[in-house]
Amino acid sequence: MQVPPVGTRVIIRYRLPAGSDPPLTDVIGHLLADDPALRVQTKHGEIVDVDPRDVVVLKALPPKTVRTADIRKLEHAAALAWPGLEQRWVRGWLLRAADGHTHRGNSAVPLGFESDASAIPEIVDWYTARGLTPWLSLPDRLFRPPERPPHLETVVMATELEAAQGNGEVQLAATPDAEWLRLLQREVPVEVLTAVIDGEVVFATVPGAGVGRAAVTTAPDGGRWVGLSSVRVDEDARGRGVGRKLCSALLAWGAERGATRGYVQVLADNAVALGLYESMGFAAQHRSRYLDARSL
Repeated sequence: MQVPPVGTRVIIRYRLPAGSDPPLTDVIGHLLADDPALRVQTKHGEIVDVDPRDVVVLKALPPKTVRTADIRKLEHAAALAWPGLEQRWVRGWLLRAADGHTHRGNSAVPLGFESDASAIPEIVDWYTARGLTPWLSLPDRLFRPPERPPHLETVVMATELEAAQGNGEVQLAATPDAEWLRLLQREVPVEVLTAVIDGEVVFATVPGAGVGRAAVTTAPDGGRWVGLSSVRVDEDARGRGVGRKLCSALLAWGAERGATRGYVQVLADNAVALGLYESMGFAAQHRSRYLDARSL
């Protein structure tokens, strides 16, 4: 029996205990693990473990069609999780400014149904007044710009959360301390890192080895999401599973606070990070890229 990679959407027909009526049943969902049992998470969040010896049929299914509404929900939660220090709504666009620290915190994202190109002049003026480049953060389908070479193209990945336990090696704190900031190795002010709108944020550390950040925010439909960001493992600690420990602890923290789905935004050329998140059950949902509004 050939088992597809973890993260694949599958259908499994398997035998029930002797004497069951009917003797077989099916489960459809995403494969979370393949050893020792085949662990599948259904679209309703149920976790089903199947003994490989009971499998009659195992088939990989094409990815579930992503609706524009699903992209909008995730992007809304993600924008609230990294909102910069100043925000303004302009005709369906959420404008964020953070004194130039990170593209994400200094870009306008089209979240409303009414967001279109008519807001571009006002967006340009708003960022220009602050001495910032008027970056647009453009997820698939939410705004269709002219053809341009992608800038910082990002793969947005999502997963359904399962009940998880934290890791004793991972320390969690409400604010980043000096060790966390040292391991991040990026000049991002604490007030930018801790900013969140209508949500909670946490900072994870494996002392001397790696750090990560997570925020739980709410989408317009009321769904709770936990987003991972600023995950970095020190070069001397790589290859020891530190990144997986950090992410697992952050996802468990999010689940404890009511999040039912998780997401992460990964640069398209970061093969190592993409591989890690795929192995943890994340699947690519859509892509996003940045565009200087002045080029429109």
